[in-house]
Amino acid sequence: MSLGETPVHLVTVSAGTSEPSTTRMLADRAAHAVVTRLRESGRNVTTRTIEIAPIAAEVAQSLVSGLPGDTVQTAIEQLADADALIVSTPVYKAGISGLFKSFFDLVDNDLLIARPVLLAATAGSPRHAMVADDHLRPLFAFLRAIPAPTSLFAAPEDWSSGETTARIDRAARELVALVVSGVGRHIAGAGWHGYQHTFGGNATRAQRTAGDIDLDTDLMRLARGER
Repeated sequence: MSLGETPVHLVTVSAGTSEPSTTRMLADRAAHAVVTRLRESGRNVTTRTIEIAPIAAEVAQSLVSGLPGDTVQTAIEQLADADALIVSTPVYKAGISGLFKSFFDLVDNDLLIARPVLLAATAGSPRHAMVADDHLRPLFAFLRAIPAPTSLFAAPEDWSSGETTARIDRAARELVALVVSGVGRHIAGAGWHGYQHTFGGNATRAQRTAGDIDLDTDLMRLARGER
């Protein structure tokens, strides 16, 4: 892909709540590294950040109602358009942010199939260093995304560390390699019909209408009161 062709869409999701937010800062550092590497590989890139904190009330309402509000729906559509993701969450009491989890609970299970994603977490103590791998990796495995092998974590003492900078660079290189190789598109394309899709979902090619429903199954006949 040359610089004049379709750009790579990179979307960052941050669940930070403070101002300034170290969770957002880590995501921004990772995004900068990814954008730099993509441009070095000859790719154009566009970036977008989804901040979950400002839409927290709507996320909660959407969970209760089962229907995403307009702002939440817009954020989900931005995820659907992404070629790669960077997700960043604060850690509370040895677990990822409830707000972060609630937002992704609203995402169609098939929205992120084979989508490259970089996992990141921040905390006030290095005791939480494994949360990105212990909590985020299983979540995105369930969503059938492709997490980069290297995850990111930052406690207060990590921000000035050269090791943190090196880890961010390594994770960025891994994410870029997944994007440039096109492995995600190949996996999703080759196996798309083998996945279970959300009816009327946001995932590409998952859109279905009433015309797709088989009304002649045993279950549908029973629903109509037939034997």
